[in-house]
Amino acid sequence: MTAEAAILPFPHRHLLGIEGLSPLEIGHLLDQSETYVEVNRQAEKAKSSLLGRTIVNLFFENSTRTRTSFELAAKRLEGDVINMSVATSSVKKGETLIDTAMTLNAMHPDVLVVRHPDSGAVKLLSEKVNCAVINAGDGSHEHPTQALLDALTIRRRKGRIAGLTIAICGDIVHSRVARSNIHLLTTMGARVRIVAPRTLLPTAADRFGVEVFTDMREGLDGCDIIMMLRLQTERMHGNFFPSIREYFKFFGLDYEKVALAKPDALIMHPGPMNRGVEIDSDVADDFGRSAIREQVEMGVAVRMAVLQILAANLPSTDPRNL
Repeated sequence: MTAEAAILPFPHRHLLGIEGLSPLEIGHLLDQSETYVEVNRQAEKAKSSLLGRTIVNLFFENSTRTRTSFELAAKRLEGDVINMSVATSSVKKGETLIDTAMTLNAMHPDVLVVRHPDSGAVKLLSEKVNCAVINAGDGSHEHPTQALLDALTIRRRKGRIAGLTIAICGDIVHSRVARSNIHLLTTMGARVRIVAPRTLLPTAADRFGVEVFTDMREGLDGCDIIMMLRLQTERMHGNFFPSIREYFKFFGLDYEKVALAKPDALIMHPGPMNRGVEIDSDVADDFGRSAIREQVEMGVAVRMAVLQILAANLPSTDPRNL
C-alpha cells in the first residue's frame, strides 16, 4: 500500500466483501451514501464524478434489481455504462473466466461490477483484471452493497446501528445477504440473531458471533429489526422443509409473529419477495413498519457512493499506457 493509499478513508482497490472492513471504512461508505440520498431526491440528479469513466456490468446470474440499480447509479454520476449479456456471450460457449478477464482488460474499463453463481469467482476475476471490481453477489459468499444499503436504511430509520437487536430470519445457509449483513452489523456493534430451521442454518453457525434460534417466536422476542430472507429454492438440492405451508406457519412473518418484537420494530427484506412464503403481503406492505421500498431507494445511493469512491482511488494515469 502506498503512503497516499494509507491515508484514504477507504484505501481499497475493490469491494469484494464486508468481511475485513473496519468500522471507520464502513462508516465512510455509509456517510458518502447518505449524501447521494438527497441528490436522488432532487429534480437535477446528475453529478460528474464518473465523467470519462467506463463501468461494465457483468452478470453471470440474472438480477434485474441489482443490475438496474448499478446502471442507474453509474448514469447519475455521468459514467459510460456497458451491460454485458452473459447469456448470449462467448462465456456461454465455453470461454473461461480467465479468458473473459483478458478480453475485458483489452477494453480498458475502469470499474467492473460482477455477479456470479460461484463463491470466490469475483475475487478470482479481480486478480486478473486491471480495473476496480465490485462484488454484486457471488454464490452464497457475500453481497456487500446489499448489506450497506440495509445498514443505511437501519441507520436512517433508527438513528444508529450499535446496540440494536437484529434478527435475520429464513434461508441463512444459502444467503450471501445474510453473511454480508452479519459481518457488517456485528462490526458496527449490533446484536445479531439468526433464526431458521436447523436444515437452513450453516454448519457451526454459532461461530459467526451471533445468537442462533430455531424457534421464530423466541428469535423475534424484543428485537428492533426483523430482516427476512428469500427462500433460495434454486440452490436447494434435497428436502429442507416439509412444505411451503408448514414453512410459512413456523417461519413466515405475519402480524402474530411481528407482535413479539418491539412495538416500533422495522421490517426488512432484500427482495425479491415470495409473498405468502417468507412474508405475509399485509406485513410487507405495511407502510408504518416496512422499510422494503426504502431499501430499494437506498440501493441506488449506496451504489453511487461505492462507484464514486473506487473510481476516485484509481490512478489518474493508466499504468498500461506507461
